[in-house]
Order: sequence, then structure tokens, then C-alpha cells
Amino acid sequence: MPKQKTRSTAKKRFSVKPSGKIKHAKQNRRHILTKKAPARKMALRQPAYVSKVDEKNVKTMLNV
Repeated sequence: MPKQKTRSTAKKRFSVKPSGKIKHAKQNRRHILTKKAPARKMALRQPAYVSKVDEKNVKTMLNV
């Protein structure tokens, strides 16, 4: 049976930490930043983690 291929889109968007948590970037930081408060933009720099509900699906896409 052939190996399952990793989804390229998921590979670009998620990274697995040594603890097993899956990290991703927050949304709303690409464009139209002038109307957003500096505090909000700073908060959006922090990494976000995939919820427990979605972890199984993301790990399947990443073959983890």
C-alpha cells in the first residue's frame, strides 16, 4: 500500500511542537492594518494553537 502524502497546504500553515501541540499563525494580520489598534496588532503576533477538537484532523493532514 502506498504511503499517504502530506497535504502541502497544511505543511505550510501548521508546525508540531515537541509537546505535541500544533501551532499556527493568527488571522487578521495581512492587510488593512491601519484601522487596527497597535495593541491588537501586537496581540496577533503571538502564536495560536489548534483546539483539541481539530487536532485529529490536522494531524491526519500532516501525517503525524
